[in-house]
Amino acid sequence: MAENLFSDLAKVIDQVGKDKGIDKDVIIDAVKQAMLVAARKKYGTYREIEAQYNEETGEVELYEFKEVVEREKFIDEEVEIPLDEALKLDPGAQLDDSIGIKLESGDLGRIAAQTAKQIILQKVRDAEREIIFSEFEQRKGEIASGIARRVEKGAIVVDLGRTEAHIPPREQIPGEMYKPGDRIQGYLSEVRQTTRGPQIIMSRADERYLVKLFEMEVPEIYDGIVEIMSAAREPGQRAKIAVRTKDNSVDPVGACVGMKGSRVQNIVQELKGEKIDIVMWDEDVTRFACNALAPAEISKVFLDEENKEMEIVVPDQQLSLAIGKKGQNVRLAAKLTGWKLDIISVSATSARTAESIFNLMLIPGMSETMAQNIFQSGFGSFQSLSTAKVEEVMTIPGYDDPEKAQKLIQEAADLVKKYTEQGIPVPTSPNATAKVESGSSAKQRAEEQLKAELSKLGQE
Repeated sequence: MAENLFSDLAKVIDQVGKDKGIDKDVIIDAVKQAMLVAARKKYGTYREIEAQYNEETGEVELYEFKEVVEREKFIDEEVEIPLDEALKLDPGAQLDDSIGIKLESGDLGRIAAQTAKQIILQKVRDAEREIIFSEFEQRKGEIASGIARRVEKGAIVVDLGRTEAHIPPREQIPGEMYKPGDRIQGYLSEVRQTTRGPQIIMSRADERYLVKLFEMEVPEIYDGIVEIMSAAREPGQRAKIAVRTKDNSVDPVGACVGMKGSRVQNIVQELKGEKIDIVMWDEDVTRFACNALAPAEISKVFLDEENKEMEIVVPDQQLSLAIGKKGQNVRLAAKLTGWKLDIISVSATSARTAESIFNLMLIPGMSETMAQNIFQSGFGSFQSLSTAKVEEVMTIPGYDDPEKAQKLIQEAADLVKKYTEQGIPVPTSPNATAKVESGSSAKQRAEEQLKAELSKLGQE
């Protein structure tokens, strides 16, 4: 009976090898190990037994190895064999040789054969898992398509044919609903090997999924004529991609949009209506940021390259457009450029400038023109001047002399000291609190307040 089981087992393994695409050597090693386990269960672990594959018969054979000893010294028949008996098996046998004696696999018994079968099937499953892992590890970063089967703890389980993938809640597009049997595709973002087999994570929310969709839809991107430099998404709502080309005859934005918007619309449909802005990438980060904030108009841009921050000034009526609904437009633009973007209106900039000029004119003897020069040199208040270095102040027009620069710093420091000792707040320009006011009246009020403050300081 056991022999029949092993015979059937060989057929099963042969069939599984063909169906699963598992290498023949893997199956042979599994059979060898399984038969060894079965043999040790029957004969014990004390005896030295090996399994060998016979290429001619196509069978795995079991051999028990014993040490050749003199008849007089023969003690343990399980590990030793007398020389006279060894010579009958092998005429060339010598003392201290290790001689192999073939065991009949049919003697292993039904339980042993069943154990072997279980081990072999487990090995086959392990090999199959390894093949699946290797296959999807190579496919990581590609788009895969399958059938939605069920939902487990919020994750969509997708049947990919040979295995299953999961789309966790964080990788789903908000608001999407899939029923069992619906076709679904996503980006293969992660492939992990676990004790339960390969774990494949798909994503429909990843920026890389958006990039891959454009690669599939736009031949110029697939061929390398047009290149996607960066992408940013708020899944299900809005996305931005930045493109460029080295071929001046190709319009990269137009290539992505397609005839009458056909190409980008196909992607929008796949992403369930997600709006997509395609912008021109530029080496000049200022221009790139302006493109990224489109369709808002930009008036001025101030750069802080050290901290990778950018202050962008827009007309008052363009402020809400530049920021976008709940800050969406500026968030996506910041992610696209890799810079921190601060959007400010022209009126707010003007008010801030007026406030800085007013503040600097509190320094005794400071004219409005000189205060403007100081402001344009990067100092927005007398407080910042009080802690500046002489070399920094010498960059201000009119203060290129070290003594003049040092005197300005000292005057600013004295002013800080006065306000601190008196315990009163530094006065602010009336323009800072007036949202809408005629230019002449505002200027007049500011000048009057400034004169009053200077007069107080002079009396003290």
